[in-house]
Amino acid sequence: MSTATNALRFGFLMFPAFEELDLVGPWEMATMGQAYAGGPQCVTVAETLGEVRCAKGLRVLPEHDYDSIGALDYLLVPGGFSAFEAAKNPRTLDFVRRQAAGAQAVLSVCSGAFILQAAGLLQGRRATTHWKAIPGLRALGVAVEEERFVHDGLVWTSAGVSAGIDMMLAFIAHTAGEQAAYLTQFNAEYYPDGQRHGSPQTHPEAPDYVRRLGVA
Repeated sequence: MSTATNALRFGFLMFPAFEELDLVGPWEMATMGQAYAGGPQCVTVAETLGEVRCAKGLRVLPEHDYDSIGALDYLLVPGGFSAFEAAKNPRTLDFVRRQAAGAQAVLSVCSGAFILQAAGLLQGRRATTHWKAIPGLRALGVAVEEERFVHDGLVWTSAGVSAGIDMMLAFIAHTAGEQAAYLTQFNAEYYPDGQRHGSPQTHPEAPDYVRRLGVA
């Protein structure tokens, strides 16, 4: 039974070839929070209302375009290889800036951090991104922390792909409280069991949080 009573609106940005789980993972947590803990209304938005084909072939239809969405209280920006092209799109950058100006928080997953950087939202802030993209984000002058997710002011950023799920759950706890996070996590049955394959902590490019997996 839904207990959603919150008038706040949470927008999830779509652009061509975004990484599916970057958006769908946080969307699942946020909509669980909406259904069971009275969380914000969740909506999708893209530059146009046409079909968006994701990185792995999933095809989705946004509910709103940049002109029809109105003001959002929260905005999540996914990543993927195509995020580097999206970060060059003046309309997308203008949309992110305009929303950030009135939003309570802006979040990114994976290489979505490069869109936030291009929009000027990471200046003077700590952030993170996918391990492959850490050198590139540092080269742009961002203070990158090799963590699963980083919260600095109104900006939340996460590492790659699945890390957005953990970030969103932490975001819910931060903004709505432990009870809301509990209800979200319990109904999603999201309890990672710690299973890992191989020794990712020994990879020469493993970020700090992955290297700590090998510490007893």
